[in-house]
Amino acid sequence: MSGALDQALWTPSAERIETANVTAFRRTAETRWGVTLPDYDALYDWSVAHPEQFWVSVWEDGGVVGERGDTVLVDGDRMPGAKWFPQARLNFAQNLLRSRDSHDALVFWGEDQVKNRMSHGELYRAVAQFAAALREQGVTRGDRVAAFMPNMPETIVAMLAAASIGAIFTSASPDFGVQGVLDRFGQSEPKVLIACDGYFYGGKTIDCLDKLGDIARQLPSVHRVVVVPYVHMAHDLGKVPHARMYADFVKPHHHVTDIDFELLPFDHPLYIMYSSGTTGVPKCIVHCAGGALLQHLKEHRLHSDVKPKDRVFYFTTCGWMMWNWLVSGLAAEATLLLYDGSPFASDNTILFDYADAEGMTHFGTSAKFIDAAAKFGLKPRETHSLASVRALMSTGSPLVAEGFEYVYREIKADLQLSSISGGTDIISCFVLGSPVLPVWRGEIQCRGLGMAVDVWDDDGNPVRGEKGELVCAKPFPVMPLGFWGDDDGSKYHAAYFDRFPNVWCHGDFCEITAHGGLVIYGRSDATLNPGGVRIGTAEIYRQVEKLHEVVESLVIGQDWPPQNPSDVRVVLFVKLREGMALDDALIKRIKQTIRDNTTPRHVPAKVLQVTDIPRTKSGKIVELAVRHVVHGRAVKNQEALANPEALALFRDRPELMS
Repeated sequence: MSGALDQALWTPSAERIETANVTAFRRTAETRWGVTLPDYDALYDWSVAHPEQFWVSVWEDGGVVGERGDTVLVDGDRMPGAKWFPQARLNFAQNLLRSRDSHDALVFWGEDQVKNRMSHGELYRAVAQFAAALREQGVTRGDRVAAFMPNMPETIVAMLAAASIGAIFTSASPDFGVQGVLDRFGQSEPKVLIACDGYFYGGKTIDCLDKLGDIARQLPSVHRVVVVPYVHMAHDLGKVPHARMYADFVKPHHHVTDIDFELLPFDHPLYIMYSSGTTGVPKCIVHCAGGALLQHLKEHRLHSDVKPKDRVFYFTTCGWMMWNWLVSGLAAEATLLLYDGSPFASDNTILFDYADAEGMTHFGTSAKFIDAAAKFGLKPRETHSLASVRALMSTGSPLVAEGFEYVYREIKADLQLSSISGGTDIISCFVLGSPVLPVWRGEIQCRGLGMAVDVWDDDGNPVRGEKGELVCAKPFPVMPLGFWGDDDGSKYHAAYFDRFPNVWCHGDFCEITAHGGLVIYGRSDATLNPGGVRIGTAEIYRQVEKLHEVVESLVIGQDWPPQNPSDVRVVLFVKLREGMALDDALIKRIKQTIRDNTTPRHVPAKVLQVTDIPRTKSGKIVELAVRHVVHGRAVKNQEALANPEALALFRDRPELMS
């Protein structure tokens, strides 16, 4: 097997298995449907063989507020085209606002500058007032409400208010440039825009009002801009068209205490999400309320074991789908711990400080954060209690095997480590964790319940212990409704269904292991192909980034020779620790490490040093954009990048011409 080593790093205790939500769910399903489900594997097999029964059980287990109807699935053999719960009526916001008690609903830290909290009762009243203000602006079902906001309570208030009316919510983080915002909101055409006056990052205060003015002037659809005070005491709104301060916007509705929730179809649009847009204008992906609710309830309750009053954190911006995923934790009756700023503020420990201070039960982060923490030499196990933390979740890129080992060695030994993977495309996960399964070194624990996930070779045959394409062979409720503006559905079909007809092809290059777990080797469109052999980029990153000198790396396939390409050669770019230089000895050690742990085909023909690696706003490295630059092609949408200036480091390198 070419996947992870056969070594379990963590095994759940008998007590943990017995008290897990998924165990209770499994037993209830046995009684409800008259089936025998002795373990997780049996539960998974039943969930994909009998999807109608399974998703009814998820609805009932999650206590969904709404009318379900008798029919669960129509045209279940069509992808796309299947229709879930066609008779159902529900409201997404109502399902997240079930409580009005005094317990914490939201806790917010803005680096070390701002701290506040909001109870369930306070959140409900804030949503009621904002929804009334939106209605006064003429916002009705199907209209768009956009947020240019940090991950803070007012963003969640705006989303829930929009959803209560049946409006469609869309968001971007305030670190986006003007064109990046226009590329997104210019397509979705919001009627109301909520935005912050600035934000904190790395100890700096970044003002957003000038940028907000430029954005508002170029969005003719926007009738009102609502400005949230975050970093400034006084505000001059003259530079922002249609602007009112948040307090003034809701003040006429302070007497409102109830919400008139619109009962809507299961497939009513809830969110417009955006692809990264690194090779063109972002795709606008439309997600439905019922699908997002059921899928997130399943992932929070059954896969993450979120229980009422748990305190769930995910480091995310509002430009990443993990924000939408996190917010749904309210439906599982959890407290959400929100954070805005650098994850390495306060001498690199602020997130671990947050965990201890607020009794965090679920710590969500990225593989890059874990790798960076290891490179910094952080040992939270020695400096923090972390007694409340039961689960650590990682996404954004594949978590290398050494990252697994670091977590258990230096963070906490008794912990469910869930490497998860899915994407904006499905606003959720295909593969993720389970509290009742062991964690194996370098492996994602399992396939998602109700998701007919498989790995196929190029001919469409399922493979085990071999690399292939991640597919989902049956419909699932959180499939997108389509792309905004793609009236005939052709772009949507081409994105996921052209490769294997009637099957979702996700574009990940991966392997199902002997344990039933998964190893992801990178995006299919970024796989390397030297000599006609497919190689996942993550296979190389796993080896290179073990070396002390290497902070991070990026690898591409360069068409070779450039004048008359007949093959592809592997080119590796490395960012080294400050003050270090790439010499022949280090190049030799890099190549030898790759050769010793993979195959000779993985060894790069060229190893070059760069001072920065370009990445998206959500922290993903952009291999395709770098490949375009190396081959002299334009990168059309650099606004999607957090550091677009880094692309210049890869342009016209003379070393790439020999």
